[in-house]
Amino acid sequence: MTTTRDEIFRSLADPTRRAIFERLCREGERTVSVLTAGAGVSQPVVSKHLASLKRAGLVRDRHEGRQTHYRADYAALAPLADWTQEMTSFWEKKFDALENLLNRMDQ
Repeated sequence: MTTTRDEIFRSLADPTRRAIFERLCREGERTVSVLTAGAGVSQPVVSKHLASLKRAGLVRDRHEGRQTHYRADYAALAPLADWTQEMTSFWEKKFDALENLLNRMDQ
């Protein structure tokens, strides 16, 4: 499944989804009931957020009996890391050019 950067940003834009994803990153695999206990929202709401995170490729699930276990997929963050690096490079070049211009103006 190919996920666009926009889908990842959209999914992580919601603070509850972001908190669930961060929790999975920190704590590892968790069931829906465990995630619900710490989320401050109902189980159906947590399930809906997990479905969004799954569509964005940010979490994976596995079924064991009646339980569904979710875990973060760190590799799915690669498009965001790439974008952040691109933007960092872009702005560094802009600031360097501005600094050069200011230095020339001071001379």
